[in-house]
Amino acid sequence: MRRRFARVLALTAAAVGAAVIPLTAFGPATAHAVIGGHPVEISRTPWAVALSSRDRFGPERSGQFCGGVLVAPSTVLTAAHCLSEAVLGTPRERLTDLRAIAGRGDLLSKRGREIAVRRMWVNPGYDIGTNAGDFAVLTLAAPLPASSVIPMARAGDAAYRPGTVGAVYGWGDTTGTGDYARTLRASNVRILPDSVCEKAYPGSEEGTYAARTMVCAGEPAGGRDACQGDSGGPLVARGKVIGLVSWGSGCGHAGNPGVYTRISEIAGALGRAR
Repeated sequence: MRRRFARVLALTAAAVGAAVIPLTAFGPATAHAVIGGHPVEISRTPWAVALSSRDRFGPERSGQFCGGVLVAPSTVLTAAHCLSEAVLGTPRERLTDLRAIAGRGDLLSKRGREIAVRRMWVNPGYDIGTNAGDFAVLTLAAPLPASSVIPMARAGDAAYRPGTVGAVYGWGDTTGTGDYARTLRASNVRILPDSVCEKAYPGSEEGTYAARTMVCAGEPAGGRDACQGDSGGPLVARGKVIGLVSWGSGCGHAGNPGVYTRISEIAGALGRAR
């Protein structure tokens, strides 16, 4: 969740200086992922992918800096802000080693595949001020199995109904204090009424909640949420991806739910991105 650069969910290149970072900087392998999370076996979630650039973020944890979700054999969705210069520390056009890592739950392992990104399409309508339109489409140089793809929820799908329990996936900060997981984790979150996020984010330097293009999810009392490093990862409910980790305020704080890019608003853009 991007918090107007106060809480960018990707590790910024400025922070890591593209240098090798000791594993201890990311916390123990047994730490819960996201906030209030639990371990996930990657074979059960083959659509969850890690975005990697060792040039920008160092070799530890396979160079992971954001998440993504496989919605077609050669198509990964992620957050637009993951590909911003503020996160990468360089214009995205100069990023020569961007990879999508699939089938690797443990970032210190050699399992799975690292596939080069052949094309990056960042939503030209992305608004850095309000956080609206926070999505990008990556085209892979080689396809992954069709069995690894997760369906996208369309407008009106029951998965968007308030009260539905979903899960957010990622390799990000586990405590809100820079303890990054090495293995994929998930946190169960509840889809909340739009009015909850409209009240929490009526319009400020953090962003503005817009029900048509965003999804509100978390727990009213806090404790379960995405955090830094989870950006672009999937919010899944009823067997479909319904959102991408985008922004919010703090990690798992009461009264500040997570805000996700609404997947039903992305479907129409996929044709233009391919």
